[in-house]
Amino acid sequence: MTAKRRGAQLFMLAFAVAIIMGAYASVGIGINGTVPAGMLTYGLGLGGLMLAAYLVLAKFAPWADPLILPLVTLINGLGLVMIYRIEQAAPKGGASATQQILWTAVGIVMFAVTLIVLRDHRALQRLTYTAGAVGLGLLILPLLPIVGNEINGARIWINIAGYSLQPGEFAKLALVVFFAGYLVAKRDVLALAGRRLLFIDLPRARDLGPILVVWGISLGVLVLQKDLGTSLLLFGAFIIMLYIATQRTAWVLIGVLLFVGGAFLAGMLFSHVGARFEVWLDPGNNEFYTRELGGSYQLMEGLFGLGSGGILGTGLGQGHPYRIPLSFSDFIFPATGEELGLTGLMALLLVYALIVERGLRTALAARDPFSKLLAGGLSFILAWQVFIIVGGVTNLIPLTGLVTPFMSQGGSALLSNWILIALLVRMSDAARRPPPQAIQDEGLTQVMQR
Repeated sequence: MTAKRRGAQLFMLAFAVAIIMGAYASVGIGINGTVPAGMLTYGLGLGGLMLAAYLVLAKFAPWADPLILPLVTLINGLGLVMIYRIEQAAPKGGASATQQILWTAVGIVMFAVTLIVLRDHRALQRLTYTAGAVGLGLLILPLLPIVGNEINGARIWINIAGYSLQPGEFAKLALVVFFAGYLVAKRDVLALAGRRLLFIDLPRARDLGPILVVWGISLGVLVLQKDLGTSLLLFGAFIIMLYIATQRTAWVLIGVLLFVGGAFLAGMLFSHVGARFEVWLDPGNNEFYTRELGGSYQLMEGLFGLGSGGILGTGLGQGHPYRIPLSFSDFIFPATGEELGLTGLMALLLVYALIVERGLRTALAARDPFSKLLAGGLSFILAWQVFIIVGGVTNLIPLTGLVTPFMSQGGSALLSNWILIALLVRMSDAARRPPPQAIQDEGLTQVMQR
């Protein structure tokens, strides 16, 4: 990496931190009329963490996309600001900015360790079936009677040394690695066409096995763990990666029909699944609104918050996001929308879109099929998760229980997403790295210019 590239990336990172500190100051002024007393501490802490991430990136992935780290820093920092804002309004409500910045520090450590240890991401292809076994094991862990724990009606947690973790957040990474390795090996077979129906070439019946297995696993997560979000996330990732590998639209149509049909059947047979759809179809129904668990009170409060925010928002520190249950976690998106308005949310979604675009650009530039599938799959699950959570809190689709990546309070999702970014950065470095001769020529040119 040349000095010019390093300087540009460092400037963008500093600019992202400056935006975050400006938002942090706005919260204090909006609540108390003064800049928060701990602003310098938070600023130095966050700036130091991101500088450490930059130094590791410059050392171990110097040719990586320069935009990814500043964009992720901006979203992570805005999440910290909103959690701090909610904590100030409701000190006993469960929000903790200090705890979240500690999780961010651990996330940066995981980001650095991934880059340092994984020098060549293609080594993951040799661990295809190991990754699949690890992913399934992590999904099963919450169902075990000793370590598994049910919170808010969903059995997706495990207890380790007094801490609650969601192994499903790490399972998604392992399973995407497995999907990429498996589909690279089987894509020629899965791309074969069978009978033609109207304008679509259907796959052969004998090749439906993999999609049926993943479909069954996703339904098992939905029914046994009561986790619609992870179920939809994993099945959607497999379908899209299958499409990328085979270029067959029929696989997407079959996947949509399978999931919709399976979810409808599960809703008919299992009350906790059907309740999700009842609330989605009629959230204003008083019966659902007053339901103690799984009702629409949280959803309606989030919609009221978005409505009161309007186009420009109430301003940081001047809304009432604490009135939304779990506004620092599952519903941080509408809480942000109340104070930043539709304009702020559109800007936030644009930042997410830019991260996904850089990931897809990496997939296009990758030199081998495994890297293309892995980068495409990781980019998709990030985009898909944002769509699922935004669709849920705006009542476009049923609520799923997923959290907003990098913004919501919690350690499991934050750590897994920082590892995801590290994998994208590693693949970006490999895809953008010029041939050795070009690097030597560039170095020689710089020496002659001096």
